[in-house]
Amino acid sequence: MNTEPEDKLSVLVIEDEIHNSRMLCDLIMKLRPAWNILSVLESVKESVEWLNENKSPELILMDIQLSDGICFSIFEKINKQITSRIIFTTAYDEYAIRAFKVNSIDYLLKPINEQELEAAFKKFEKLRMESFPVNYSLSEDKNYYMNVIKSILEGKKEYRSRFLITGISGYQKIETNDIAYIYSDNKLTFAVDFNKKEYTLDYNLEQMESELNPDQFYRLNRKIIVNINAIVKVNNNEGGKLNVITKPETDFEINVSRLKATEFKVWLGK
Repeated sequence: MNTEPEDKLSVLVIEDEIHNSRMLCDLIMKLRPAWNILSVLESVKESVEWLNENKSPELILMDIQLSDGICFSIFEKINKQITSRIIFTTAYDEYAIRAFKVNSIDYLLKPINEQELEAAFKKFEKLRMESFPVNYSLSEDKNYYMNVIKSILEGKKEYRSRFLITGISGYQKIETNDIAYIYSDNKLTFAVDFNKKEYTLDYNLEQMESELNPDQFYRLNRKIIVNINAIVKVNNNEGGKLNVITKPETDFEINVSRLKATEFKVWLGK
């Protein structure tokens, strides 16, 4: 994937969530199998290094919030002008993200919709045929856009309403409201719905904890996150610990440490 055939259109994917990057690459190959995905990058640092060392791809699909910062800082740190056209992807709502439509082709809300991605590709192809000029320097508008980004990130966080599950033959979604609990076992993460159907997730518990609404989900210990609607009983245990019973029941005992018991009871009584 590092060699770019001259007869293939070059695409770069910048996305820090493995699940999303896999899904995006699969959609690109489905909709435009002749295109060449040069690389998948996960951070601002990695993107700056790659773009400084390589010829600009014709198209970049770029997540706005990366693991080490906001994607717009890439434009400030590279030592040359980017001539790529860009499609932004984001988990933020449509109203907020309109401010990011600087010179981009489009923005797409996660989870990425195949029809919307196809429409963005068609827009890109039209602009490419018309040789529409590209310039991604933020120039005098830089401070405005960076302030907008900052205000959104410091404002109310948008939590996940659903997750896309990778299967053997395709994908399926699960609504967060349908998840009873999420647990880890042997370095794998599983979501269990209220019918006790189990799904394998491409996230660890730390990532899941940050993606879920803390009013609805609580990290009981290192092994499990539970939906408040799945808790049916809490028992006192020795040494100030708590034992939690859920419905559906887990295949293992759920204990809350003495140090976390008070916080958990406060959360439970909100």
